[in-house]
Amino acid sequence: MDLFSHSWTALRTAVAELADEDFARPSGCTGWLVRDLVCHLVIDAQDVLITLVTPTDAEPTRDAVTYWEVADTSPAGDDPLDALIVRLAAAYEEPWLLKFHLDDVGSAAGRAAGLADPALRVGTRDVVLTAGDYLSAYVLEWTLHHLDLIAHLPGAAEPPAESLAGSRLMLEEIAGAAFPASWSDKDALLVGTGRRAPADAERAELGDLAAKLPFVIG
Repeated sequence: MDLFSHSWTALRTAVAELADEDFARPSGCTGWLVRDLVCHLVIDAQDVLITLVTPTDAEPTRDAVTYWEVADTSPAGDDPLDALIVRLAAAYEEPWLLKFHLDDVGSAAGRAAGLADPALRVGTRDVVLTAGDYLSAYVLEWTLHHLDLIAHLPGAAEPPAESLAGSRLMLEEIAGAAFPASWSDKDALLVGTGRRAPADAERAELGDLAAKLPFVIG
């Protein structure tokens, strides 16, 4: 629960520190500008709020790791929902409006997470899991999107070290294998999720795991 709060606060702070011109820069998500990614984060925050007030008595069907659907192809940015995000982000017109909306809804999501009983069972996306597992799963979401946010913003603050380390462990559980110990957590996440292609030397270090890349989380 603490790691959720830490990673989410860091991501929202990174958005708050963006200059207006940064919103028109590309993000690490194919087909999305930074403003589109920030708009997506608003929707993510709404999803957190909705899920935490959707309790159920049903038995959990997923945990923090199995919550995520894994594909082997990175999105091209032309999915109907992705296209909707782009149109919605453009409708804000002024960057400060997006900042305000994310701070407003995002702060509420953070407070709701802090008040949630980790053992509470919640339903979302036709699955059931505990609130603790749900919030733990979102550490991976926040950390990857923090990397996406700053992909073309040299000097911007990176995700907290704890978030990077925790997300790497989660990705390795999803992959069923460990990334080379010599790799930084950031590189493991970028290469492992297809956000960056491995260099030849890195591919050699990956061994059999190279053939399984990428693990596209969604």
